[in-house]
Amino acid sequence: MNILITSAGKRVSLVKSFKQELIKLYPNGKVIAVDLQPKLSAACYEADLAFEVPRIDSEDYFKELITICTKNNIKLIVPTIDTELMLLAKNEKLLLEYGIKTVISSENFISKCRDKNHIHNFFNEHNIEIAKQYSKTDYKLPIFIKPVDGSRSVDTYTILKESDFIKYHFENDKLMFLEYLDHSEHEEFTCDLYYDKNSQLKCAVPRKRIEIRDGEVNKGKTENNSLVPYIKERLSFIEGAKGCLTAQFFKHKTTGRIVGIEINPRFGGGYPLSYLSGANYSKWIIEEYLFDKNIDEMFDCWEDNLLMLRYDNEILVHGFKN
Repeated sequence: MNILITSAGKRVSLVKSFKQELIKLYPNGKVIAVDLQPKLSAACYEADLAFEVPRIDSEDYFKELITICTKNNIKLIVPTIDTELMLLAKNEKLLLEYGIKTVISSENFISKCRDKNHIHNFFNEHNIEIAKQYSKTDYKLPIFIKPVDGSRSVDTYTILKESDFIKYHFENDKLMFLEYLDHSEHEEFTCDLYYDKNSQLKCAVPRKRIEIRDGEVNKGKTENNSLVPYIKERLSFIEGAKGCLTAQFFKHKTTGRIVGIEINPRFGGGYPLSYLSGANYSKWIIEEYLFDKNIDEMFDCWEDNLLMLRYDNEILVHGFKN
């Protein structure tokens, strides 16, 4: 009854959370990690076992994933990055034939999340305001530019004056021109949302993003504010949503205006803060997917105003040979 964490990279805290919860429920269970370069992955050293896999876009990736799972009695896969979500969703039934479950949302919902235009339509359907979108010939400065299919803040730009533009901004059809939400007026939150196997919301933890590094929160805190009832009212059920979702919102400091930005149907880099506050998504996933237990009640008893300050740490590998 082992668990596989894909694209483990530096997700040491995520691996630790699953190890800590699995051993309580099934002492013989192991948390196994895979990565393109496991010898250079900190999380792979934290895992009980680790294996090398090809790139996700390789024809051999999925075949190798099944081989690792069957040889190591892996019963559950937990994905971590955007680019692998659709592949796993499309092959969910095939994995089940091998006795392997996946914490994965539906293909339809994942496709909405991967396209910022589609997720804007999703927000509109759920009565959630979005940032105004401009055409490239009719816009009002300042604006924020981001790709329609981007992640981790890659290829994003803040344009305060005309001289900030470059030719690339207008020629790249994937770049969206959006209303700029000034951080001096707005607070930015990533909300960790847990959806059970019936796509019902069971927990919502807003994490205030105080400082970001490489697209992930470096300093943040939990905050039980107006976002919690707002999300419960509008997103209590999302068809096809499963497991941990990260939803990003901006909230105006004085008016309370809430603007939906995006949703990622996977664990986010700041999940350790929610976990340590008491929102135990790792445990619930194990209970739901390995022990067929229902998560019956909405969970609200997580610690409010818990501050997380991240720092770099070291994992030393003695006698390492490349």
